[in-house]
Amino acid sequence: MSSLKTIKLYNHGGGPNPPKVAIIVEELGIPYESTYPGPSAIKQEPYISLNPNGRLPAIEDPNTGLVLWESGAIVQYLVEQYDKDAKLRYTTFAEKWQQEAWKIFQVSGQGPYFWQLMWFKFRSEKLPSAVDRYTNEAKRVLGVIDAHLKKTNKPYLVGDKVCFADLMFVTWDHVLPFALGEDDMKDFETNMPHAFARWQKLEGRESVKKVYADVEKHKAAGAKH
Repeated sequence: MSSLKTIKLYNHGGGPNPPKVAIIVEELGIPYESTYPGPSAIKQEPYISLNPNGRLPAIEDPNTGLVLWESGAIVQYLVEQYDKDAKLRYTTFAEKWQQEAWKIFQVSGQGPYFWQLMWFKFRSEKLPSAVDRYTNEAKRVLGVIDAHLKKTNKPYLVGDKVCFADLMFVTWDHVLPFALGEDDMKDFETNMPHAFARWQKLEGRESVKKVYADVEKHKAAGAKH
């Protein structure tokens, strides 16, 4: 893909959704650069014309002229536009729709529940009932994946290979040690071994390590200013 122009990714070093996009472009070998608009910049022009929701991420793709927002839509676009060899996707009928189902589960279930857990767990106003609710929901999501992998006897959500739906879960799973804490992580490892093994495999991928190394570099650079 050396002839491709560089995609611009509006990124940040904290939240899980922009790295989700970065992992996909790393996996597919698409040239890209990250730019890091601040919290106030994403709520006003010119960024608000790129993403009406005023959140990250968004991309500008000079190869097609497309501007796109929402991480789920961006990931879908990237694999359809650039994954011509089906490295990260299934094209057979049943598997194609299974990966779609897991994609929707990630954006509607995992992401919101994990975010609410962190919001209530680490805010100064303590609401134990909310923390308990979203801790249980986060563990339920992990349990759904574990039960599915156990039943199918496959290492990944749709089969024997990683697909984009698997990778969409990575960046929210990355916060698990922080969000759950030591005791619940032990419970995850002991009682959901299939999901835990998948999580470790995905964390060990070169694309994931590269993206999080870049995140840490950005954080370190910001701390110096």
